[in-house]
Amino acid sequence: MFLTMIAAKIRSYFRYRETVRELSRLTDRELDDLGLSRSEIPFVARTHAAI
Repeated sequence: MFLTMIAAKIRSYFRYRETVRELSRLTDRELDDLGLSRSEIPFVARTHAAI
């Protein structure tokens, strides 16, 4: 059980980092088209990683 929880946390962290990386590559215009600003990237990434 403990190892399963650790593995899930690690997978969640990798999803978070990948989401931040992908969103950070977008231009401000592309982010605006999505209804996001640069300051919202960490929040969106945490939300995505928690799913």
